[in-house]
Amino acid sequence: MTRKQKLELTWIGKETRPKLEPRILLEDKTKSYHAGHRFGENDQFDNRLIFGDNLLALKALEQEFAGKVKCVFIDPPYNTGSAFEHYDDGVEHSIWLSLMRDRLEIIRRLLSDDGSLWITIDDNEAHYLKVLCDEIFGRANFVSNVVWQKTLTRRNDARALSTAHDHVLVYAKSFEKFSVNKLDSSDKQRATYQNRDRDPRGDWLPIPFHAPNIRPNLTYEIVTPGGRSLWPPKGRHWSTTKEKFEELVADNRIYFGLDGKGMAQRKKFWNESENKMVPWTWWGYEEAGDNREANREAKALAELAGIELKFDTPKPEKLLKLVLDIATNPGDLILDSFAGSGTTGAVAQKMGRRWIMVELGEHIHTHVVPRLQKIIDGEDKGGITEAVGWKGGGGFRYYHLAPSLLEKDKWGNWVIHRDYNAAMLAEALCKLEGFTYAPSDTVYWQQGYSTERDFIYVTTATLSQEQLQQLADEVGPERSLLVLCPAFRGKGDFPNLTVRKIPKQVLSRCEWGHDDYSLQIENLPKAPESDAPLPAQAGLFTEDEA
Repeated sequence: MTRKQKLELTWIGKETRPKLEPRILLEDKTKSYHAGHRFGENDQFDNRLIFGDNLLALKALEQEFAGKVKCVFIDPPYNTGSAFEHYDDGVEHSIWLSLMRDRLEIIRRLLSDDGSLWITIDDNEAHYLKVLCDEIFGRANFVSNVVWQKTLTRRNDARALSTAHDHVLVYAKSFEKFSVNKLDSSDKQRATYQNRDRDPRGDWLPIPFHAPNIRPNLTYEIVTPGGRSLWPPKGRHWSTTKEKFEELVADNRIYFGLDGKGMAQRKKFWNESENKMVPWTWWGYEEAGDNREANREAKALAELAGIELKFDTPKPEKLLKLVLDIATNPGDLILDSFAGSGTTGAVAQKMGRRWIMVELGEHIHTHVVPRLQKIIDGEDKGGITEAVGWKGGGGFRYYHLAPSLLEKDKWGNWVIHRDYNAAMLAEALCKLEGFTYAPSDTVYWQQGYSTERDFIYVTTATLSQEQLQQLADEVGPERSLLVLCPAFRGKGDFPNLTVRKIPKQVLSRCEWGHDDYSLQIENLPKAPESDAPLPAQAGLFTEDEA
């Protein structure tokens, strides 16, 4: 029997997948921040800034936010090769692809059905990443490869061609449900409208009066005011019927040139158009900013906040504004799991969008938090502040990842982490078991639910047969309860109770105690020395060629 062929990207270690622990998030209220008063009706307060490994953070967000994120923007490490001196080229690409694959799969689940993903990337990995995204999102959900002009400077010391652009890969969760917003016309676009014949209705744009194909009812002779006979160009027909054409002529909406002998053109008036443009895939520096503009913004913010400039290649606020203008509306939820200098959250805040950002580096405290505070207080005058009329307002909550639920004791046994209190334990086990954590104020054993009749109870106490019987009686025959405890006496055999021991119940679920899935590849150990041949390196082939 012939196996069905499948075109896919393969690389070393593709089959290896982490068993991620869905951590809980802990708020540090001393680092959360909000404005002292409301600035307007669209102030956004419930934004989230998360400190921790971004793969674990994405997993932590999945239960609450799956299907709710309208737009994800990420600016991942570009894999320039400098971090891979201990690896050959095939391993280098393979590590990067595995790290990206694991994150993109969760991102796809977080996106709403009409949501989209925007990734900035350079030529080092753009084309591998395109094929990887085709595999994860489906090739039919590829939207565009935007070319962003990141620099105006030609490098004469370049080895071959001087790079002037980065890519912005755009994918939809579902292309059928995805839509874009048209953009306001630019000054350049407005300048194309002129009043060539002093029409009292104002400036207009000449539009060709013919269209593709040939239709007999749209093919007829036109005689211009200057006496010239016109027929549609070869393979085309006029845009309207003859009757409609005569109405347009009578209303002075057809233009034949200054001498009255030119090709017929329809007049599109500026004050009658929606003055919007469909976005396109060339983003020049004028509309999307460039690296030099981003560095100026970063320097100004650093001086304002009294901090040292840290970032070599931040993204300009104009670039993020353009993404959010196209892909989102006020109130939509935006996610950036590679927060860097915090530009995504900064722009989303100024544009009235809700946001979540994740960052592992210590600069989240030294740079991102001060930046956001200045924006919320209305002290940031740079970037897109003037363009969007930002005055300040809103706020954010600061979270960090809880430690791993389990740790090993001095004898090498897995036990509940010493930092977990009863509430943290209940919330963590709710997330692990797929329950929504919602402790009742009146019923002690209702700590979470999966349906309106299915609940979970977590306790650190050893339960006796009598206590289990009491629980079963209180739960009643119309409801069910999952009970998680260190130990229990008796059989625990009740029709409405499922009794399980912890940590035994969850031992095989996750990679416990693994805190770093970061893209800091230079921290990985050197490749082992071996005479054995390496497996196939990153490449494309069909399944039955493997």
